[in-house]
Amino acid sequence: MHVERVRPGPGQESVWDYPRPPLVQPTTRHLEVVYDGRTIAETTRGLRVLETSHAPVYYFPLDDVAPGVLEPSARSTYCEFKGEARYYTVISGEHRAADAAWGYTVPAPGYERLAGHVAFHPALMDECRVDGEVATPQPGRYYGGWITRDVVGPFKGEAGTSGW
Repeated sequence: MHVERVRPGPGQESVWDYPRPPLVQPTTRHLEVVYDGRTIAETTRGLRVLETSHAPVYYFPLDDVAPGVLEPSARSTYCEFKGEARYYTVISGEHRAADAAWGYTVPAPGYERLAGHVAFHPALMDECRVDGEVATPQPGRYYGGWITRDVVGPFKGEAGTSGW
């Protein structure tokens, strides 16, 4: 299928230049997750997973997530590259976002650095920020990518992308 990619401008990346299988890369960008009006995760020691056609997915060290906000859920999924993902309900006060975070307890070979990290689905949080910029959630409930002005698509999950 032919995809009409957006040409990246200065300081931008195209998700069509990201690899498959995905790449795990450390990032020192300031990452924040806000839920129920409070910052529940904040780091400059994150990881980002880059995969063709997907916005970056940011992973936080568990030490940089507020205590008590992650409750393991029964949900799991399997990624052909990263292995089995286990999900968490995000809790703050009386608010609960089911299956809004996930991580790989025992990642597949090549993805070991994801152990001890968790990602948050931006569509289920109040805000997810990269260096202060509020990220737009990657389209589609299944995808957890964070779209910022320095990343261009088109992105998997948009209308007409189910065949990619």
